Amino acid sequence: MPEQRRERADAVRNRRAILAATEHLLTRHRPNEITIEQVALAAGVGKGTVFHRFGSRMGLMLALMQERAKTLTEAVDTGPPPLGPGAPPRDRLLAFLSAVVDVVGRNKGLLAALGQAVSPRSPGEHRPVYAAWHQHISSLITAHRPDLDAPLLADLLLAGLHAEPILDLFGRRETARVKDALHVLADGILTGNGAGTT
Repeated sequence: MPEQRRERADAVRNRRAILAATEHLLTRHRPNEITIEQVALAAGVGKGTVFHRFGSRMGLMLALMQERAKTLTEAVDTGPPPLGPGAPPRDRLLAFLSAVVDVVGRNKGLLAALGQAVSPRSPGEHRPVYAAWHQHISSLITAHRPDLDAPLLADLLLAGLHAEPILDLFGRRETARVKDALHVLADGILTGNGAGTT
């Protein structure tokens, strides 16, 4: 049993090392420029370990994005307000949009490489990150404005994050500009008078 526990601990440590190495490489290279060999060398593990854990480079990139999204989910569920419970829906929405921009902008090009994971265009099983973000934004809009089409508005708020001009802004580290624009849109949605509805 101690041997099994040590193996599990080694697996957890290897996973963390691989993801950390990938994130570090992404600060200097585009996702399609990074090889499994580079990741393994940077993480101090064998190439086979990376393949065994993640299957492919795309699997590795998806795991990294999901890890960042998981951290955000934990903050939303149990963290302090305004991101966590206890703040008004508007404050939580603005805080969440800012946090999403931070996650997306953290690694240059990662979002572009993971269009399926964070895009509404692909099947549900291939877009776990997008689905979670969409559900949370929808619920916050509904809590503040139950008269609105919250699912569609959530799609509209998230849609721009994988558009080429926005990816360029992330590449230039202009995340504050993206946050400000999203806040303007969100405030417009929440404080609007419902124009255009019948």
